[in-house]
Amino acid sequence: MNRFILLLGLIVCQACAQKPWHGDLEYLGKLPSKLSEVSGIIALKDKSLWVIEDNGNKDELYEISLEGKLIRESKVKNGKNHDWEDLTKDEHGNIYIGDFGNNANDRKNLSILKIDEEEGFGNEKITAKKIKFEYPQQDKFPPKKKNLHFDCEAFFHHGNSLYLITKNRARPYTGKAFIYKIPDAPGSYKAKLVGEFKTCTDSQFCSITGADISPDGKKIALLGSGYIWLYTDFSFDDFTQGKLEVIDVEYRTQQESICFLDNHTLLIADEQSKTKGRNLYRYKLP
Repeated sequence: MNRFILLLGLIVCQACAQKPWHGDLEYLGKLPSKLSEVSGIIALKDKSLWVIEDNGNKDELYEISLEGKLIRESKVKNGKNHDWEDLTKDEHGNIYIGDFGNNANDRKNLSILKIDEEEGFGNEKITAKKIKFEYPQQDKFPPKKKNLHFDCEAFFHHGNSLYLITKNRARPYTGKAFIYKIPDAPGSYKAKLVGEFKTCTDSQFCSITGADISPDGKKIALLGSGYIWLYTDFSFDDFTQGKLEVIDVEYRTQQESICFLDNHTLLIADEQSKTKGRNLYRYKLP
């Protein structure tokens, strides 16, 4: 009996010692408990990252290390977090916060906050300029359930424009996403519809929750909860006419944020959900 108990104990200890499984994602670190709902992420010269949180959280940018450790915080003085859903940057070092989360499709104050590079991200408080916009195709707030196409959690910068990819909330769910284009300068605009595409029909995994373009401009990655839609050999404005590779990372969590660390490496963060999530991962493209 004693031998059996000893053997059982060794098996349990060995199981506990095994590293948690994260599918094809490489685990980099656990995010701080105060960052349980990271919704956007960008890389800063391969040395650190900026992240934001979504609706109900502070109006702040957080700098973290590549292991997920908190470095510093910067408050956006004039940019209330109605529902911050993604981060992107341009080649000049300016940062854009997408305040365009619109779960109920009833918002009339959609905007993107532009923070100029010279503002200095080492400051405890920073000021943003507003890029206001609306969807010309939306005339009811909210529209009928079958037309709930005006939520957004993903965008990236290219040229002098910001490209927004909508999140499908239609019922019945269709997996259709729309691409809109907006100038990157402060002002008020009607977003230009430049494309549409269909991901898949599982609402749990097929909605677009993040996006980024590679530093060399040759790859665009769109994120779902466990999937990456990778576009190459494309042209603008409708990049979905390019070559598409659908990547299953074999791990299902609430993955909300994605960015390129370099031309061949993606970083992904997920939100806390029960016992899973609140982690930072790396994915090496084939």
